[in-house]
Formats: sequence, C-alpha cells, structure tokens
Amino acid sequence: MAEAAVEEYLKSLAEPRRSEVRQIHDFIRRTVSDLEPYMERQDMIGYGRYHYRYATGREGESCIIGLSSRKAHISVYAMGGDGEQYVAERMRHLLPKADIGKSCIRFKRLEQVDFHGLGQILKASKESMEPLRVAVEG
Repeated sequence: MAEAAVEEYLKSLAEPRRSEVRQIHDFIRRTVSDLEPYMERQDMIGYGRYHYRYATGREGESCIIGLSSRKAHISVYAMGGDGEQYVAERMRHLLPKADIGKSCIRFKRLEQVDFHGLGQILKASKESMEPLRVAVEG
C-alpha cells in the first residue's frame, strides 16, 4: 500500500518534473535500499523512519530521508546528524551546485545533482540515524 501511494504521488507530477523526481527517487532506493519508501505527507516521500523525543516530552516519528517536488525546486531532506550539525550541512561541499539549509538540499534542475556527492550524504545520514530507526508499518 505504501508503494502504491508513492507511485500515485509520482504520477501526479507534471513533466518534466515527474521524470526528474523519479530519477532521484530511484537513486535513493538504490543508495539506501533498506529504507522503505512511504508517503510522509501528501507532498513528500519518506524513506525509513526514526523516533524522536524532545526535552519537553513531545515525541513522534519522521522520515530519515525525504523527497519532495516544490514549485521552484526539488528538495531532498537528510535528517541525520550528530546532535550538533546535520549531515547535509557538514557535507555541503559535496554538492556545490545545490542550495543547502540545515537538513534540506534543494536543486532547481536535475543537472545540478551530483549523484556521487548526494549518495555519500544519504548514506551518512542513514548511518547516523541507525540508533533511532523504527520499523515502517505497512
């Protein structure tokens, strides 16, 4: 069921964005293949889940990696970090053509994606989240 929802989301995108997002989706699946895709929100594919708990006591689950098509760009979210800095921030030098925030990596065009650098960031993000991972419920 989760895979069907992901396919519906991808099909809902207009070309050429659909093909671009699908290429990144397929790359994420190959790179961190044990992180199962699901719809994190109606406009974001999540890959793998982790459990979080704030000092306030608030807790929940979120995706380890996320992928979303936005109006002006494609966003990849790499939620891993060391508690002080997100992996995407620390490894931003690997993606010089991307706009990188704390955990968000934005590309305006597919040509801006350095897949080797993105793969390193995705793997490092997943590895840093291993202690927090929870099973994806189907």
